[in-house]
Amino acid sequence: MKAIEWLGKVLRILDQSKLPTEIVYRDALSYESVAEAIENMEVRGAPAIGAAVAYGFVLGALEYQGDREGLTSHMEAVQARLAETRPTAVNLFWALRRMEDRLRECWDIEDLDDVRQVLIEEAGRIAEDDRRMNRLIGEHGNDIVPEKANVLTHCNAGALATVEYGTALGVIRTAHEAGKNIHVYADETRPLLQGARLTTLELLRDKIPVTLIADNMAGYLMQQGKVDLVIVGADRIAANGDTANKIGTYSLAVLAQAHGVPFYVAAPTSTIDLKVAGGQEIPIEERPAKEIRECFGVSVAPEEVNVYNPAFDVTPAKYITGIITEKGIVAAPYSVNLLKLMVRA
Repeated sequence: MKAIEWLGKVLRILDQSKLPTEIVYRDALSYESVAEAIENMEVRGAPAIGAAVAYGFVLGALEYQGDREGLTSHMEAVQARLAETRPTAVNLFWALRRMEDRLRECWDIEDLDDVRQVLIEEAGRIAEDDRRMNRLIGEHGNDIVPEKANVLTHCNAGALATVEYGTALGVIRTAHEAGKNIHVYADETRPLLQGARLTTLELLRDKIPVTLIADNMAGYLMQQGKVDLVIVGADRIAANGDTANKIGTYSLAVLAQAHGVPFYVAAPTSTIDLKVAGGQEIPIEERPAKEIRECFGVSVAPEEVNVYNPAFDVTPAKYITGIITEKGIVAAPYSVNLLKLMVRA
């Protein structure tokens, strides 16, 4: 299963809101369709969102019917619409900046079809970069995985959250492919159950042993000595190492430290945002109340109850053992070592 796939003039999207009971693909023919798919979490996961908005940018250029002079203002509107879809995942803005920069380099190209082809090629490079980075993350991360390990993960940071292979699950996949005896505990990840619906599906398809647990069981497992390490993904990493990831990640990090369990973040360098000094500056998306009041259309709480539904939380750097990237594993002090990592060729 591929989260997204470019098919010439259309972006094919796997609707992840319907997994695992239905496998439904739909074709996005416009940048608005891509924006809606991201907002509705048909496409999700920071790296996948980044690649999706790059192709959404392309679709915006393909839709344009005016003359060369009007393209710039049209694409500014396209970029603004895509940028407002999800505020926390920095890969979205990273990809849009790359597309914007590439368009700016085309200012002297008169033929619109030539401009569009340049943008298609750049979006393809963004997707290919994600594939390459995920494989490297897996290789570097394999170094910290014992020959026999129970690994706890949260949400879904696998192939469905990326263009291919995965970040946190990429590490797990690489360890499994290396012949290590790996067993995974997957948190269900309330309220949308990405761990239950998506992570378990991916691991079962890869024949990697997995056990599903409710979110509130993780501490008890650690207390029993059943967790050797925790590996999660990330949506934005601040310059000091503070990391935003799916809500519930912070709780796991605190529990892991209390029980002496290593806690790792796996993410490409496109997720590192050196412009943000610390976690307090990371914008946290708040999702619709009905995601808490309902569970897939079934009411589980009174309709009139007040709801607070942040999609992400921030794990302070002091709880993170290491950050696994395609350039290697970074340890504290993150404010120094992340900067060194980002300037490394």
